[in-house]
Amino acid sequence: MTEPDGRGAARTDERETTPPRPAGEAGGDAPAPGRTRVTGPRARASRRLRHPVTREIDEQTGLGEAYMRSLVQAQLRLAVRLCTVLAVVVGGLPALFALFPELRDQRVAGLPLAWVLLGGLVYPWFVACGWWYVRQAERNERDFADLVDNPWADRKP
Repeated sequence: MTEPDGRGAARTDERETTPPRPAGEAGGDAPAPGRTRVTGPRARASRRLRHPVTREIDEQTGLGEAYMRSLVQAQLRLAVRLCTVLAVVVGGLPALFALFPELRDQRVAGLPLAWVLLGGLVYPWFVACGWWYVRQAERNERDFADLVDNPWADRKP
């Protein structure tokens, strides 16, 4: 049987669903047989920012510019590192052949070693470096998006 509980909601008469307890049994924290305890989620008051970071970026405020500057600097550092590695490897091959003239006389499949390295093996190296660069640049952007979406994510409660 249900009846209003004063707040407009219906409540179930407990006598119908709960069997009587024996005389010596204590009422403890456990729900009586035939009943289910329903609780809500434990929610803490979350700390809200007055202005979302995306708004700061869109409005080009000082804070938004600092966030964008950090992303651009991270991408620039990545690009400079990759270009340095490529320059050392590609520029170092001719220097290697100049320092060790006996390598110029080496042949691979009937072609000079210098031609094989500079004309054939450098291009797969470029592709591999390009693939690595794209993965790292996307990681930087993903980290930036995570920071912008939830600036409190790295803090422990």
